[in-house]
Amino acid sequence: MIIAENIHKSYGSLEVLKGISLEIKKGEIVSIVGASGAGKTTLLHILGTLDGYDTGRVIIDAKDMSGLNDRQLSDFRNRHIGFVFQFHHLLPEFTALENVCIPAFIAGKSKRAAGAKAGELLKLLGLEDRLTHKPSELSGGEQQRVAVARALVNDPVVILADEPSGNLDSQSSEDLHRLFFELRERLTQTFVIVTHNQGLASMADRKLSIRDGLIV
Repeated sequence: MIIAENIHKSYGSLEVLKGISLEIKKGEIVSIVGASGAGKTTLLHILGTLDGYDTGRVIIDAKDMSGLNDRQLSDFRNRHIGFVFQFHHLLPEFTALENVCIPAFIAGKSKRAAGAKAGELLKLLGLEDRLTHKPSELSGGEQQRVAVARALVNDPVVILADEPSGNLDSQSSEDLHRLFFELRERLTQTFVIVTHNQGLASMADRKLSIRDGLIV
């Protein structure tokens, strides 16, 4: 599903990634761990086409990202990659259902199709009674589940999660971690998860450790 070959990335004189190579299979859950500043989030952003790289190659679902311009990358990202961040980034003026629909609207789907898909996902995630609630009316765990539904609405080939439970209490964190594995079983969803949570990291099929810009 994802191939990264010899990825190097620098910010000025600071070399953050020093030759990262990895492969991630369809339906695999891979965690990425390491100290702050090791390059975990930089790598995740590169895999998600949110950030560029100096040298190397990234292939997602058999498509080479280096051949795409900014507009093509944006379209590919919207249709094929789902993102879940530590802070849910829900729009406060919209309901849970409307927030989940937004990526589908960007992809050009009709209001009816987007709404049907969003409702189906929210029901799958146990939020069927929260469709018309705004973020301020939801608990932290519920808000993050809405964010997961939003990440899934365009049927992405992979979900990239950056500290997804970092802003949740312990019970909500456990529920979210369990949810990822349920989604893998139901949807054959692929996950790449950057986390400091060693419990979640150890649950993954593989745990990759980054130190000083290299996988060790």
